[in-house]
Amino acid sequence: MGKAALHDMTRIVPGESKGPEFRAGHELSVGDVCRLHQMGRSNVYTDDVDPGEDWLHENKAVEGFAKRMAGDGIAFEEQPSEGKIDFTADRDGLFVVDREKLEAFNLVPDVMCATRQGESLVEAGKRIAGTRAIPLFISRENYSKAVTMLEGGPLFEVKPLRKAKTGVLVTGTEVFQGLIEDKFIPIISGKVAGLGGEITATDIVPDDREAIAGAVRRMIDAGCDLIVTTAGLSVDPDDVTRHALNDAGLTDVVYGAPVLPGAMTLVGRIGGVQVLGVPACALFFKTTSLDLMLPRLMAGQTVTRRDMARLAEGGYCLGCRTCTFPKCPFGK
Repeated sequence: MGKAALHDMTRIVPGESKGPEFRAGHELSVGDVCRLHQMGRSNVYTDDVDPGEDWLHENKAVEGFAKRMAGDGIAFEEQPSEGKIDFTADRDGLFVVDREKLEAFNLVPDVMCATRQGESLVEAGKRIAGTRAIPLFISRENYSKAVTMLEGGPLFEVKPLRKAKTGVLVTGTEVFQGLIEDKFIPIISGKVAGLGGEITATDIVPDDREAIAGAVRRMIDAGCDLIVTTAGLSVDPDDVTRHALNDAGLTDVVYGAPVLPGAMTLVGRIGGVQVLGVPACALFFKTTSLDLMLPRLMAGQTVTRRDMARLAEGGYCLGCRTCTFPKCPFGK
């Protein structure tokens, strides 16, 4: 009696509530004994415990972790609760995680950090991660190892999506000649607008390298900073979109993705303009590689071959009768 609790003590009422009944620093009184017994507590740690200089209290440890983990667009409460700190998105955008750093941190004994899936769209105020030291006291040796794993930049951040000035270029002689009605421009336009971008230019050209390359240059001249081409990326001899993009100056090309539907996806850039080649499957399927790539590009990310390769696990769409993307395993 009269001593202060050393850590938060949680009370759980199944199906109703879970939270700290006693906070660290709470001075224990006679009246607290009954509540502690109801919680199943017969012994408590108090703040007169001295573990020695080689140990660090969980709250001090997690405070040190949180300050190093949070990057731009991330907020957190500086005061730990129940020995952990939760992070929230401070703005709308794309949640980006340094996966190697996250794994290296979690390989250190007695610490943990769990996050939402990287490259997910998040809303301001939503929880996105949490970290804690697992024991009440962590050795300074393990604390130092964990901090070392967090060096060199933040563990995660939220990147805002820019209002991309988008050009939509439909390639296909059958569409150009009016033999079939174009459906691609409405599809791409809807997805771009849904992410806050704007359509600056649209065009329909035949399967002709010179015509496609010329249309791309006109879109760049019109101020587009993102060009989305549609179809013409398969193995048919008439599919010349990829070659035409090369003629227009395409660099940093990644062609082919371990994603179904969307294996023929292409990403690259022409100078400072991002290019996304969308295969014809996006006409038929509601959710494809387009939905995985477009937010990343609008967040200003450069998509590498390794980034594409990491999509393999979770890159197989189940084609559910009722699509719930992004609340599903696709792309995760």
